[in-house]
Amino acid sequence: MRDNSVVIIGGGQSGLAGAFAARDAGLRPVVLEAGERTVGSWPEYYDSLTLFSPAGYSGFPGAPFPGDPDNYPTRDEVVAYLDRLAAGLDAEIHTNTRVTAVEKDGTGFLVHTDADVQLQTSAVICASGSFTNPHIPDIPGEFTGRLLHVAGYRSPKQYAGQRVVVAGAGNSAIQVAYELAEVANTTLAVRRPIQFVPQIRAGRDMHYWLHTLRLDLLPPSVLKRLIRGTPVFDTGIYSNALMSGLLDQRRMFTRFDGDQVVWADGTGERVDAVIFATGYRPNVAYLTGLGALDNTGMPLHKRGLSLTHERLAYLGIEFQRSFSSNTLRGVARDAKYVVRAIADGRDTARTRLGSV
Repeated sequence: MRDNSVVIIGGGQSGLAGAFAARDAGLRPVVLEAGERTVGSWPEYYDSLTLFSPAGYSGFPGAPFPGDPDNYPTRDEVVAYLDRLAAGLDAEIHTNTRVTAVEKDGTGFLVHTDADVQLQTSAVICASGSFTNPHIPDIPGEFTGRLLHVAGYRSPKQYAGQRVVVAGAGNSAIQVAYELAEVANTTLAVRRPIQFVPQIRAGRDMHYWLHTLRLDLLPPSVLKRLIRGTPVFDTGIYSNALMSGLLDQRRMFTRFDGDQVVWADGTGERVDAVIFATGYRPNVAYLTGLGALDNTGMPLHKRGLSLTHERLAYLGIEFQRSFSSNTLRGVARDAKYVVRAIADGRDTARTRLGSV
């Protein structure tokens, strides 16, 4: 490496994990965070959000999540936890600094920011998350009601008495639809039925078994064979809501028609709001000019190491190396892996496109 600096783009959970790993590897991390605090997108999530993993399985190595290990942390508790992590990190951190472009600079990189500041560095780790790049599928027709992604949803209050459709079959979709069903006529629109996984087995939270049986470490190639769709952890309240009729589940609608959604059987129904809980895509548009992305804007990488450039890496991508890659409990493992590869120069052979 030309020197020991590594610029980490993003100061949320992935960026902090990268900074801790870089510091421990003897590198000099420089964290660039677009927001005012190094807590990522957590303050922007909906009010009632809680982790699906208990506190005992939700902390960084050497920094356990405080409180009852069997408790499921809230959004605000996660924010406070990340604040404490950042306060204990001996690293150069710049908040309110948005990266606009990354370009090659000799054997390293030149990182441009919206503050008209340029940083030269030997390595770049992209940990900018995906919350600001929500994915909404292309649905034919136009909708004249309220249409939003779950990224813009906060609480059910403003939907009281309305007809609401939540599109999606993951954890966020069912959690939001369930609380909406208490105040509104709510339907889950899904492409395949929700796959419920018991939160508790044999008196233990499912994350105990994921950890004990090392299922959390399964690589994406194995996961693709074992998992179809998104498993939803359930204590029984969500499946009971569907069985009791409190919450409705229907096959995904096919198009919009003014203030209506047109269901798979061809019938139209007027609805007040459609909320898409259809995931996110990595927010790495600043790499477009570098040639590190495919034609859909997704990073070209293997296990978080770029396939196009040496000393360019990623953190926080879903299923990057395992089932837990983009979670509090798993991102530190990925951070240690990519940082060691960069520090030791072991990413060179991996960064030839086509060597997957």
